[in-house]
Amino acid sequence: MPAKLIDTTTAEHYTWGNNCDGWHLVKTPDLSIIEELMPPGTAEARHHHTHARQFFYVLSGELTMEIEHHDFTLKAGQGIEVAPGQSHQAMNRSAAPLRIVVTSQPPSHDDRIDD
Repeated sequence: MPAKLIDTTTAEHYTWGNNCDGWHLVKTPDLSIIEELMPPGTAEARHHHTHARQFFYVLSGELTMEIEHHDFTLKAGQGIEVAPGQSHQAMNRSAAPLRIVVTSQPPSHDDRIDD
């Protein structure tokens, strides 16, 4: 298959949580890359993954990432790794929309355990 351009207008879209959006930029059995948009005041449920290693990268806005009961605040151009087994929760505590890229290897959707 030839290479193709992908963006949020052509990627598979889904919604989650309270009005959050996700776009599958890469969706293979070995790798998942998702762009997510979190409106102000939204958060995902605290959870962990048995096998998936994840990397959260902020495109715009401010991400609060709680990992193992430690809060990290990330701004545009910053990222953070979450190892398999680490409980975590992504939150947008700011008054502005948050846009992030979440990379998971292997994909995390069938590997999620809510805490």
